[in-house]
Amino acid sequence: MSTLNILMAQMNTFVGDFDGNTAKVLEVIQRAEQEREQPVVVFPELTLSGYPPEDLLLRPSIEVRVNQALEKICAAMTGAAYAIVGYPRREGGELFNVAGVLHRGKIVAEYRKQCLPNYQVFDEKRYFNPGTEPVVVDIAGVRVGLSICEDIWEEEPTQHVAAAGAELLLNINSSPYHRGKRDERWQLVSRRAQQGGFPIVYVNQVGGQDELVFDGGSFAVTAGGEVAAAAPNFDEGEYWLELDFDQRPASLTGTQVYPPLDELEATWLALVLGVRDYVNKNRFRGVVLGLSGGIDSALTLAVAVEALGPERVEAVMMPFRYTSQMSVEDAAEQSDTLGVNHKVISIEAIYEAFMDSLAEEFAGTQVDTTEENLQARCRGVLLMSISNKKGYLVLTTGNKSEMAVGYSTLYGDMAGGFDVLKDVPKTLVFDLCRYRNTLGPCIPQRVIDRPPSAELAPDQKDEDSLPPYDILDRILELYVEQDYSAEAIIATGMDRDQVNRVIRLVDLNEYKRRQAPIGVRITRRGFGRDRRYPITSGWKIGD
Repeated sequence: MSTLNILMAQMNTFVGDFDGNTAKVLEVIQRAEQEREQPVVVFPELTLSGYPPEDLLLRPSIEVRVNQALEKICAAMTGAAYAIVGYPRREGGELFNVAGVLHRGKIVAEYRKQCLPNYQVFDEKRYFNPGTEPVVVDIAGVRVGLSICEDIWEEEPTQHVAAAGAELLLNINSSPYHRGKRDERWQLVSRRAQQGGFPIVYVNQVGGQDELVFDGGSFAVTAGGEVAAAAPNFDEGEYWLELDFDQRPASLTGTQVYPPLDELEATWLALVLGVRDYVNKNRFRGVVLGLSGGIDSALTLAVAVEALGPERVEAVMMPFRYTSQMSVEDAAEQSDTLGVNHKVISIEAIYEAFMDSLAEEFAGTQVDTTEENLQARCRGVLLMSISNKKGYLVLTTGNKSEMAVGYSTLYGDMAGGFDVLKDVPKTLVFDLCRYRNTLGPCIPQRVIDRPPSAELAPDQKDEDSLPPYDILDRILELYVEQDYSAEAIIATGMDRDQVNRVIRLVDLNEYKRRQAPIGVRITRRGFGRDRRYPITSGWKIGD
């Protein structure tokens, strides 16, 4: 009977940690051999190095580390298990992104990734050479083809492996999350299965790596394109499949089909996972943030507590003469509800000390945004000092809308190590706050209901200097994420003056974003790896 027991190893790898990743691979293989006869264990793309390893791939020692890891795995594989493992492999001076088939102490086949993505967050042509040949290997009497991530997004690799006689395709991935990604994957892989005439098993890694979050969601489709098994998103785990090849087309059973997540839930989980892995993998003891009583810091606090637990989170309210009593009360209420360490440190004396020192420099000038920015910088100094003393990471609280138009202060509210909401538009911030409150008490309702304000001047509101957020976010989505020109945005019905003003602000504030902390990427184009624009430029606003 030609039945394959396949284990989708949805693993959270750690970039650069060859020893740790190798140990996890061996643990998974050992468990698989205890549970099933002759298991086929499928790991994610670049399992051993983690993904993306970036310029670590240029280090001369990368080859030594890969070989040592493979030798250790092969030496331990004395049983009947097969393992499909991803790693970088240098041959003849060229580097390849490889999926190796390991069995009984040997590498029995190696496939080299053919399609190297070089768009959005991907930069693989900087490092890898493309493979050219399909690989089909006999596993327990079944002809199994291999492909890696981007190969499944193009037609040719699937056509080639089908022509080579594959009865099953195993596709290993390190595919990062953005909103709506799961549906895209399902539809695409379903189409490839029908084109190839064979089942496809798609295994994806899970976890946070700097600004990227990998959401797992490994799945398998039948030759007819039906999704027959799907692992959960955002959870590390091991999920079994059984493929019976005694009938044609092969039947596929095993892991249940976990239902798709609501987009708000998926976004929430992505933020939580991104924060948890960034803090833990970088070995911070905990986090500290400024809790202003506003909606952005409220959501940031909620994410941090979910990611790390209240005992590793400190919230600091830093009031000034323009801070409302409502803000002070709401910050205290949320901190008490979540059980975090809450401190109140006034910036009045610090601000006055700065102003005294600057009195001669400021003589004869009018009060303007300089004084507002100074308030933010006083708060930044306090938070960074707490960070240094306690070994805590400072979480900044700016959202994507603010980062886009420069509604932030360098060395003030931008001072810190990780911006949880960096890729979250303001309108989505509101939606996520409402979603979080459906899970249990968290964010005071009046924080959500009140008009947003930086509280850096009397009776200040965000919309005094910005368009309403629903309008602003629509313009930003079209310009930043979809590359619409000013005229194209105006043609959708947007006001010309508002569009031109917003685009001008986006372009002018590239210098700020270049100095901003990284943050979790949840959209198709975030401010970071996705979008690399020059600071100094003669680009015209209407282009």
